[in-house]
Amino acid sequence: MPRWMSSLLAPALLTAASAPALAQERSHETIVVIPAPAPQVWQALTTAEGWKRMGVKLVVMDFRIGGTIETSYNDGAKAGDAGNIKNQVVAYIPGRMLALRNTQAPPDFPYPGEFATTATVFELAPVDAASTRVTATGVGYGTGAGYDWLIRMFQEGNAWSLNQLARSFAAGAAPDEAGTRAMTRQFERK
Repeated sequence: MPRWMSSLLAPALLTAASAPALAQERSHETIVVIPAPAPQVWQALTTAEGWKRMGVKLVVMDFRIGGTIETSYNDGAKAGDAGNIKNQVVAYIPGRMLALRNTQAPPDFPYPGEFATTATVFELAPVDAASTRVTATGVGYGTGAGYDWLIRMFQEGNAWSLNQLARSFAAGAAPDEAGTRAMTRQFERK
């Protein structure tokens, strides 16, 4: 190996060798097939109109790295309300992957500190010309009751939201209002 290459690799190898092992991180995964082509599903994940198809009442979208997606399931919510949910766009690969990290949970949300250590990654993969597999993976979950609750909550919540999106493409239907109310109540459970 040339000397210049070994001098470049040495710091990286030292860092990799001395990095601590991941501390009991857990993840969860939800997979839903959406009856729409991948470009349409991507548009739904990256626009306010698309997020409304998933059952939220308010969406304020600033889709860019470092931008925010602000949402609420509550009727009458306004941009900037303390009860809104804010997620930061951490990374994306157009048409294929979107990574979000929560920066604001509603004031009554259980375990906000634990939630702040997690992220959600959405991956899109065409199944065929008319359908797309969406995999939502929650990462960064530690151990303990708070993380256990969050995993259960987001397994159910991500499945519900993605199924709302699938339903909206399948029938052109509006989101399930009863389900939206149930999601709102779920934030209050402990």
